[in-house]
Amino acid sequence: MPDVVYEVRDVVHRYRTPSGEVTAVRNATFDIPGDGLTVLAGPSGSGKSTLLRILGVLERPTSGAVSLRGNDTAGLSERARRSLRRRVHLVFQSPVDNLFSYLNVRDNLRAAAQLAGAPDPDIGLLDRLGLPGTADWAISALSGGQQQRLALLTALAAGAEVVLADEPTSQLDAKSAELVIETLLDLVRLGVTVVVASHDDAVLQVAARVFRLGER
Repeated sequence: MPDVVYEVRDVVHRYRTPSGEVTAVRNATFDIPGDGLTVLAGPSGSGKSTLLRILGVLERPTSGAVSLRGNDTAGLSERARRSLRRRVHLVFQSPVDNLFSYLNVRDNLRAAAQLAGAPDPDIGLLDRLGLPGTADWAISALSGGQQQRLALLTALAAGAEVVLADEPTSQLDAKSAELVIETLLDLVRLGVTVVVASHDDAVLQVAARVFRLGER
């Protein structure tokens, strides 16, 4: 049996708006093993992105518990949470939000490694994982799909154990989305735990497991 990476128990997350209190996540309970692609599915407004941020140790749940490899993320001090956060790489929905636009492709990988305190990355990742010959390209020279693939590869450069991707195919055409999904599966094959928030049928079809979240 694969190791359990995340244990999520009765997680609820609420926040206040001018119109009153909103419940973004309701009583989420599941385990995420380290193998295969895990998808958090559900319609817009079902709490997928909020739950992803909780898994990424960026937010604390209102109630319930989230454990990352035995570490109770909600109960830790902020210093301990920052340390744990280095093991997790969050990829945002918009490709341009994931990269340093003023650095070329190679230097984006290097920056990811440096920020994580990791050794210099293997630039050969680009050739092996779908971006051959792009090391010296400006980010603006990449298509949206290529930018998203690079964002996923920066997780490898940073030595991340977990990648959390928020709707990584939602702004892409079908062919670009297919290539991004291929890169997600490449990360899984390389031993990275990958959790994706998505309602894209193409992503759901390759998932090892799907946790469906209801509407608020």
